[in-house]
Amino acid sequence: MAEPLDVDAGGLVAVVTSAGVPVIIDFWAPWCPPCRVAGPIMKKVAADLAGKALVLKVDVDQQPALAAEFGVRALPTFIVIRNRQVVKQHPGLAMPGTIKRWLAPEMHSA
Repeated sequence: MAEPLDVDAGGLVAVVTSAGVPVIIDFWAPWCPPCRVAGPIMKKVAADLAGKALVLKVDVDQQPALAAEFGVRALPTFIVIRNRQVVKQHPGLAMPGTIKRWLAPEMHSA
C-alpha cells in the first residue's frame, strides 16, 4: 500500500497478524498540531516503502481503548510491529528518514 490506512481495533489486528512486512502505526488525533504535521510525513513514508512496510493510522479519539492497550500517552506516537511484536515505540514527531531507519532493521530480517 502506498497510502496510510486508517484502522480500528479489528482492522489493526487483521493487518498485524497477516503482515509479512513491518507495520508502523501512527497514533494521532485531529486536534493535535504535531499530528497534522505527521500526516504528510506518514504519507511519504507509505509511498516510499510501499511493498516493504505498511503504515497504519489510529485516531485515538475514535479508538481510545486501542491507544490505551498500546500505552499511548503522547501524540503522535509511532509504534513499529514485526511478527506481531512491538519492536519500537516513539512518542512525538519524527521525520521520514528517522522513521525509515526504525523500519530498516526489521525490513532486512523479513
